[in-house]
Amino acid sequence: MNNSVGNTARLIGAGLRALLVLTVICGIIYPLAVTGIAQALFHDKANGSEIKDKSGQVVGSSLIGQSYNVPKNDPDDAEEAPRPDLKWFQPRPSNGLGSNSVNTRYSLLLSGATNRSADNGAVNGKCTAGAEDGTLCAQVIAAKEAVVADNSTASYAVKPEDVPADAVTSSGSGLDPDISTAYAKLQVHRVAEQNKLDVKQVEKLVAEHTTGRTLGFMGEPRVNVLELNTALKALAKS
Repeated sequence: MNNSVGNTARLIGAGLRALLVLTVICGIIYPLAVTGIAQALFHDKANGSEIKDKSGQVVGSSLIGQSYNVPKNDPDDAEEAPRPDLKWFQPRPSNGLGSNSVNTRYSLLLSGATNRSADNGAVNGKCTAGAEDGTLCAQVIAAKEAVVADNSTASYAVKPEDVPADAVTSSGSGLDPDISTAYAKLQVHRVAEQNKLDVKQVEKLVAEHTTGRTLGFMGEPRVNVLELNTALKALAKS
């Protein structure tokens, strides 16, 4: 009986010591080491890839897209469609920003695609004006018409065939922070006119904020919309 109690006590003691050691290693030393290495070697990424304006204020993350819309006439009207603020470069279409009916103190952020097939709503294999409302083709046709109308100015006419794919389709996550250089350049004349800037100034701004292919061969050149609009705000104020 005494041997059994002694063995049990030794096992409990060993278990408690193992628990204490592993708690210190895994719960204190390891997290501190990983955090220290991350802060030392990848300070920007470890803190959320923040983007700051000239005053040093954080305006967002370079990893998550933002919308640039004019305020709603009725903020509580969920049916009122958002309207783009044409002073700014616009990101890709996105269904990622939604309303939060569970806790209205927070804005719900949804990540995901439409899950509609590429030919959803197509007529004889093509997206036409006759596409059924609510289908992907109908959304693409409407988005293309809006892009042409919004970005055409008195001195610059946008042709439907000039509208790139990323201007009318969302990314897989719906939160893509980047747009193609083609879509950025398409918006230059409208942005310049709305902000009373010279077109050459805005073209230079786009060029300065264009990121090339990753490692020189992966992906396509891209423009981070938040970084570009932050620089545009500074230029418009100067």
